[in-house]
Amino acid sequence: MFEFAFVLIAAVAILAWKGIRIVPQGEEWVVERLGKFSAVLTPGLHVINPIFSKVTYKVTTKDIILDVPEQDVITRDNAVILANAVAFIKVTNIERSVYGIEDFREAMRNMVQTNLRSIIGGMDLNEALTSRERIKTELKNAIADEAADWGLTVKSVEIQDIKPSVNMQNAMEQQASAERERVAVVTRAEGDKQSLILNAEARLEAARKDAEAQKVAAEASAESIRLIAEAVKQNDTSATFLLGDRYIQTLQKMSSSSNSKIVVMPGDVVSAVKALIGGSK
Repeated sequence: MFEFAFVLIAAVAILAWKGIRIVPQGEEWVVERLGKFSAVLTPGLHVINPIFSKVTYKVTTKDIILDVPEQDVITRDNAVILANAVAFIKVTNIERSVYGIEDFREAMRNMVQTNLRSIIGGMDLNEALTSRERIKTELKNAIADEAADWGLTVKSVEIQDIKPSVNMQNAMEQQASAERERVAVVTRAEGDKQSLILNAEARLEAARKDAEAQKVAAEASAESIRLIAEAVKQNDTSATFLLGDRYIQTLQKMSSSSNSKIVVMPGDVVSAVKALIGGSK
Protein backbone atom coordinates (compact mmCIF):
# COMPACT_ATOMS: atom_id res chain seq x y z
CA MET A 1 0.00 0.00 0.00
CA PHE A 2 2.81 2.42 0.83
CA GLU A 3 4.58 1.61 -2.43
CA PHE A 4 1.44 2.32 -4.45
CA ALA A 5 0.97 5.64 -2.74
CA PHE A 6 4.59 6.54 -3.41
CA VAL A 7 4.24 5.68 -7.10
CA LEU A 8 1.03 7.69 -7.33
CA ILE A 9 2.62 10.73 -5.68
CA ALA A 10 5.64 10.45 -7.96
CA ALA A 11 3.44 10.25 -11.05
CA VAL A 12 1.45 13.28 -9.97
CA ALA A 13 4.67 15.20 -9.32
CA ILE A 14 6.04 14.28 -12.74
CA LEU A 15 2.81 15.31 -14.45
CA ALA A 16 2.73 18.57 -12.52
CA TRP A 17 6.33 19.23 -13.47
CA LYS A 18 5.58 18.58 -17.13
CA GLY A 19 2.56 20.86 -16.93
CA ILE A 20 4.60 23.83 -15.75
CA ARG A 21 5.68 26.14 -18.59
CA ILE A 22 7.83 29.26 -18.29
CA VAL A 23 7.56 31.41 -21.42
CA PRO A 24 10.57 33.74 -21.91
CA GLN A 25 10.21 37.43 -22.76
CA GLY A 26 9.95 38.04 -26.52
CA GLU A 27 8.09 34.80 -27.24
CA GLU A 28 4.54 33.48 -27.21
CA TRP A 29 3.68 29.78 -27.25
CA VAL A 30 0.70 28.08 -28.89
CA VAL A 31 -1.00 25.35 -26.88
CA GLU A 32 -3.14 22.69 -28.54
CA ARG A 33 -5.55 20.43 -26.68
CA LEU A 34 -6.30 17.14 -28.34
CA GLY A 35 -4.86 18.48 -31.60
CA LYS A 36 -6.91 21.70 -31.64
CA PHE A 37 -5.86 25.23 -30.86
CA SER A 38 -6.45 25.95 -27.19
CA ALA A 39 -4.56 29.01 -25.99
CA VAL A 40 -1.58 31.30 -26.42
CA LEU A 41 0.88 31.46 -23.55
CA THR A 42 2.33 34.93 -22.98
CA PRO A 43 5.69 35.48 -21.23
CA GLY A 44 5.65 34.22 -17.63
CA LEU A 45 4.71 31.10 -15.63
CA HIS A 46 1.88 28.86 -16.87
CA VAL A 47 0.48 25.45 -15.97
CA ILE A 48 -1.15 23.28 -18.60
CA ASN A 49 -2.66 19.83 -18.65
CA PRO A 50 0.31 17.66 -19.65
CA ILE A 51 -1.90 14.77 -20.71
CA PHE A 52 -4.34 16.44 -23.11
CA SER A 53 -2.46 19.65 -23.95
CA LYS A 54 0.95 20.39 -25.40
CA VAL A 55 2.98 23.30 -26.73
CA THR A 56 3.10 23.00 -30.51
CA TYR A 57 4.54 26.36 -31.68
CA LYS A 58 6.93 28.86 -30.19
CA VAL A 59 6.71 32.19 -32.00
CA THR A 60 8.92 35.22 -31.47
CA THR A 61 7.23 38.54 -30.87
CA LYS A 62 10.39 40.49 -31.75
CA ASP A 63 10.82 42.26 -35.07
CA ILE A 64 11.84 39.72 -37.70
CA ILE A 65 14.43 40.59 -40.33
CA LEU A 66 13.84 38.89 -43.66
CA ASP A 67 16.74 39.08 -46.09
CA VAL A 68 15.47 38.84 -49.67
CA PRO A 69 18.15 37.31 -51.94
CA GLU A 70 19.47 39.16 -54.98
CA GLN A 71 17.57 38.41 -58.17
CA ASP A 72 17.60 39.36 -61.84
CA VAL A 73 14.86 41.78 -62.82
CA ILE A 74 13.98 42.84 -66.38
CA THR A 75 12.89 46.46 -66.74
CA ARG A 76 10.31 47.85 -69.16
CA ASP A 77 13.03 48.68 -71.71
CA ASN A 78 14.44 45.12 -71.50
CA ALA A 79 17.45 45.97 -69.35
CA VAL A 80 18.58 43.41 -66.77
CA ILE A 81 19.31 44.71 -63.30
CA LEU A 82 20.11 43.04 -59.98
CA ALA A 83 18.01 43.92 -56.94
CA ASN A 84 17.71 42.71 -53.38
CA ALA A 85 15.82 43.93 -50.34
CA VAL A 86 15.28 43.42 -46.64
CA ALA A 87 11.89 43.39 -44.91
CA PHE A 88 11.16 44.06 -41.24
CA ILE A 89 8.01 42.32 -40.02
CA LYS A 90 6.36 41.58 -36.69
CA VAL A 91 3.94 38.85 -35.64
CA THR A 92 0.81 40.51 -34.28
CA ASN A 93 -1.60 37.57 -34.38
CA ILE A 94 -0.07 34.29 -33.22
CA GLU A 95 -2.98 32.08 -34.27
CA ARG A 96 -3.05 33.41 -37.84
CA SER A 97 0.73 33.27 -38.21
CA VAL A 98 0.91 29.56 -37.37
CA TYR A 99 -2.38 28.35 -38.87
CA GLY A 100 -2.87 30.82 -41.71
CA ILE A 101 0.35 29.94 -43.55
CA GLU A 102 2.72 27.03 -43.31
CA ASP A 103 5.94 29.10 -43.12
CA PHE A 104 5.27 32.83 -42.90
CA ARG A 105 8.97 33.73 -43.23
CA GLU A 106 9.36 31.92 -46.54
CA ALA A 107 5.97 33.20 -47.71
CA MET A 108 6.92 36.82 -47.00
CA ARG A 109 10.30 36.40 -48.66
CA ASN A 110 8.70 35.06 -51.84
CA MET A 111 6.05 37.77 -51.78
CA VAL A 112 8.68 40.51 -51.56
CA GLN A 113 10.63 38.97 -54.45
CA THR A 114 7.54 38.67 -56.64
CA ASN A 115 6.31 42.20 -56.03
CA LEU A 116 9.81 43.63 -56.42
CA ARG A 117 10.06 42.08 -59.90
CA SER A 118 6.60 43.39 -60.77
CA ILE A 119 7.28 46.97 -59.63
CA ILE A 120 10.70 47.28 -61.28
CA GLY A 121 9.37 45.57 -64.41
CA GLY A 122 7.04 48.52 -64.91
CA MET A 123 9.94 51.02 -64.96
CA ASP A 124 12.66 51.76 -67.44
CA LEU A 125 16.33 51.39 -66.49
CA ASN A 126 17.05 54.99 -65.49
CA GLU A 127 13.82 55.26 -63.53
CA ALA A 128 14.52 52.02 -61.65
CA LEU A 129 18.05 53.06 -60.71
CA THR A 130 16.94 56.44 -59.33
CA SER A 131 13.60 55.61 -57.66
CA ARG A 132 14.47 53.66 -54.52
CA GLU A 133 12.00 55.54 -52.32
CA ARG A 134 9.17 54.98 -54.77
CA ILE A 135 10.00 51.27 -55.11
CA LYS A 136 10.17 50.90 -51.33
CA THR A 137 6.79 52.59 -50.79
CA GLU A 138 5.03 50.61 -53.52
CA LEU A 139 6.56 47.37 -52.30
CA LYS A 140 5.42 47.91 -48.72
CA ASN A 141 1.88 48.76 -49.84
CA ALA A 142 1.77 45.70 -52.09
CA ILE A 143 2.57 43.20 -49.35
CA ALA A 144 0.88 44.84 -46.37
CA ASP A 145 -2.65 43.46 -46.95
CA GLU A 146 -1.49 39.90 -47.55
CA ALA A 147 0.77 40.05 -44.51
CA ALA A 148 -2.15 41.19 -42.35
CA ASP A 149 -4.12 38.09 -43.37
CA TRP A 150 -1.27 36.01 -41.96
CA GLY A 151 -1.19 37.89 -38.66
CA LEU A 152 1.88 39.92 -39.63
CA THR A 153 2.63 43.63 -39.75
CA VAL A 154 5.11 44.98 -42.28
CA LYS A 155 7.07 47.62 -40.41
CA SER A 156 9.48 48.55 -43.20
CA VAL A 157 10.93 47.40 -46.50
CA GLU A 158 14.34 48.62 -47.62
CA ILE A 159 16.02 48.24 -50.99
CA GLN A 160 19.54 47.08 -50.16
CA ASP A 161 20.98 47.28 -53.64
CA ILE A 162 19.80 47.86 -57.16
CA LYS A 163 22.30 47.88 -59.99
CA PRO A 164 22.70 46.80 -63.63
CA SER A 165 23.88 43.27 -64.29
CA VAL A 166 27.50 42.65 -65.29
CA ASN A 167 26.64 42.41 -68.98
CA MET A 168 24.49 45.51 -68.71
CA GLN A 169 27.29 47.42 -66.98
CA ASN A 170 29.69 46.47 -69.78
CA ALA A 171 27.18 47.62 -72.38
CA MET A 172 26.63 50.90 -70.51
CA GLU A 173 30.38 51.48 -70.24
CA GLN A 174 30.81 50.87 -73.96
CA GLN A 175 27.92 53.23 -74.70
CA ALA A 176 29.39 55.89 -72.42
CA SER A 177 32.81 55.45 -74.03
CA ALA A 178 31.32 55.77 -77.51
CA GLU A 179 29.41 58.88 -76.44
CA ARG A 180 32.57 60.44 -75.00
CA GLU A 181 34.45 59.65 -78.22
CA ARG A 182 31.63 61.16 -80.28
CA VAL A 183 31.69 64.33 -78.19
CA ALA A 184 35.48 64.50 -78.52
CA VAL A 185 35.30 64.12 -82.32
CA VAL A 186 32.58 66.78 -82.56
CA THR A 187 34.60 69.09 -80.33
CA ARG A 188 37.75 68.61 -82.40
CA ALA A 189 35.82 69.14 -85.64
CA GLU A 190 34.21 72.27 -84.24
CA GLY A 191 37.63 73.51 -83.13
CA ASP A 192 39.11 72.88 -86.58
CA LYS A 193 36.13 74.61 -88.17
CA GLN A 194 36.51 77.66 -85.95
CA SER A 195 40.25 77.70 -86.63
CA LEU A 196 39.69 77.66 -90.40
CA ILE A 197 37.09 80.38 -90.12
CA LEU A 198 39.35 82.55 -87.99
CA ASN A 199 42.31 82.00 -90.36
CA ALA A 200 40.17 82.85 -93.37
CA GLU A 201 38.86 85.94 -91.63
CA ALA A 202 42.42 86.92 -90.71
CA ARG A 203 43.59 86.49 -94.32
CA LEU A 204 40.59 88.42 -95.58
CA GLU A 205 41.23 91.24 -93.14
CA ALA A 206 44.94 91.27 -94.03
CA ALA A 207 44.13 91.40 -97.75
CA ARG A 208 41.63 94.18 -97.12
CA LYS A 209 44.17 96.16 -95.10
CA ASP A 210 46.86 95.53 -97.74
CA ALA A 211 44.52 96.72 -100.49
CA GLU A 212 43.69 99.79 -98.49
CA ALA A 213 47.39 100.45 -97.93
CA GLN A 214 48.11 100.06 -101.63
CA LYS A 215 45.22 102.36 -102.44
CA VAL A 216 46.51 104.95 -99.99
CA ALA A 217 50.05 104.61 -101.39
CA ALA A 218 48.77 104.95 -104.93
CA GLU A 219 46.73 108.00 -104.01
CA ALA A 220 49.75 109.49 -102.23
CA SER A 221 51.95 108.77 -105.26
CA ALA A 222 49.40 110.27 -107.61
CA GLU A 223 49.11 113.31 -105.39
CA SER A 224 52.91 113.65 -105.33
CA ILE A 225 53.08 113.44 -109.11
CA ARG A 226 50.33 116.00 -109.42
CA LEU A 227 52.10 118.37 -107.08
CA ILE A 228 55.41 117.93 -108.91
CA ALA A 229 53.73 118.49 -112.26
CA GLU A 230 52.13 121.70 -111.01
CA ALA A 231 55.46 122.82 -109.52
CA VAL A 232 57.23 122.19 -112.84
CA LYS A 233 54.64 124.20 -114.71
CA GLN A 234 55.09 127.13 -112.37
CA ASN A 235 58.85 126.89 -111.77
CA ASP A 236 61.17 124.26 -113.16
CA THR A 237 63.99 125.14 -110.74
CA SER A 238 62.59 122.93 -107.95
CA ALA A 239 62.14 120.02 -110.30
CA THR A 240 65.63 120.49 -111.67
CA PHE A 241 67.07 120.49 -108.17
CA LEU A 242 65.13 117.36 -107.18
CA LEU A 243 66.14 115.43 -110.26
CA GLY A 244 69.74 116.55 -109.86
CA ASP A 245 69.75 115.36 -106.26
CA ARG A 246 68.33 111.98 -107.26
CA TYR A 247 70.88 111.74 -110.06
CA ILE A 248 73.79 112.43 -107.72
CA GLN A 249 72.49 109.87 -105.18
CA THR A 250 72.27 107.26 -107.93
CA LEU A 251 75.83 107.96 -109.09
CA GLN A 252 77.05 107.68 -105.48
CA LYS A 253 75.43 104.28 -105.13
CA MET A 254 77.02 103.15 -108.36
CA SER A 255 80.45 104.32 -107.22
CA SER A 256 80.11 102.54 -103.86
CA SER A 257 79.24 99.23 -105.48
CA SER A 258 81.96 96.56 -105.30
CA ASN A 259 81.45 95.81 -109.00
CA SER A 260 82.11 99.40 -110.07
CA LYS A 261 85.69 100.21 -111.06
CA ILE A 262 85.21 103.51 -112.95
CA VAL A 263 82.54 106.10 -112.26
CA VAL A 264 81.95 108.80 -114.86
CA MET A 265 80.61 112.08 -113.51
CA PRO A 266 79.38 114.73 -115.91
CA GLY A 267 80.98 118.09 -115.54
CA ASP A 268 77.74 119.96 -115.51
CA VAL A 269 75.14 118.04 -113.47
CA VAL A 270 72.51 120.73 -113.81
CA SER A 271 72.88 120.84 -117.57
CA ALA A 272 72.76 117.09 -117.71
CA VAL A 273 69.62 117.03 -115.63
CA LYS A 274 68.06 119.74 -117.74
CA ALA A 275 68.95 117.76 -120.82
CA LEU A 276 67.24 114.71 -119.29
CA ILE A 277 64.03 116.61 -118.68
CA GLY A 278 64.22 118.54 -121.90
CA GLY A 279 65.02 121.91 -120.40
CA SER A 280 67.02 124.72 -122.12
CA LYS A 281 70.75 125.07 -121.48
